[in-house]
Amino acid sequence: MGENLPRVPGGARLHSDTLSRPVQTLRVKMVLLGSSGVGKSSLAQRFAKNEFRNTSPTVGCAYLTRLVHLTDVSLRFEIWDTAGQEKYHSVTPLYYRGAHAALLVYDISKMETFIRAQVWLKELEKYYIPGSTVVWLVGNKGDLALDRQVSVQEGQRLANEKGIFFTETSALSGDQVSNLLIDVAHRVYECVGTQQGGLSEWQETPLGDLHHRDTSSVFASCCRVGP
Repeated sequence: MGENLPRVPGGARLHSDTLSRPVQTLRVKMVLLGSSGVGKSSLAQRFAKNEFRNTSPTVGCAYLTRLVHLTDVSLRFEIWDTAGQEKYHSVTPLYYRGAHAALLVYDISKMETFIRAQVWLKELEKYYIPGSTVVWLVGNKGDLALDRQVSVQEGQRLANEKGIFFTETSALSGDQVSNLLIDVAHRVYECVGTQQGGLSEWQETPLGDLHHRDTSSVFASCCRVGP
């Protein structure tokens, strides 16, 4: 028996890493950016495990994975959940350089996080090449609609002005989270995967190689590694 997986549009399926994969699996680096407390870690947990849990502020970054099966290819999302605290701001570019997808997350009940998301976007624009990174503005905590400070129209207007995509979600209820991941997958595959050298193929590391893995990466000392 398989796990109960959410139904999603477009013939795509969300799978855990333990399920069978199509012949080709491509790597997608996706980074979550935004202020502390907007729900980035909760969104990452929804993406990876379709569950909600209360989380502590991320230290440095956290790393999780999720497979998304499209019609003729599988995308292995490597999800980098970055810290939102100001003291980590200077190292955050280390995580989002080379990202194929970047999600700029804000809390719809806190206008200051929407303003801060625009600062993150300006920073991101210094490092990504249009067409090589799919950028998505995400208004999270849709379950707090009664306390809304940022309207849907404001979010959509900013996205239109910047030429990026926009979605509102609720990591707490799961509303629109699976659909968002599927939409990102389709956009990345269409916009980046078709480019020469756009997405590389993921190869599972043989167990024997784990003992020889290079741990000198800048990420090794500051990231929690998920499944």
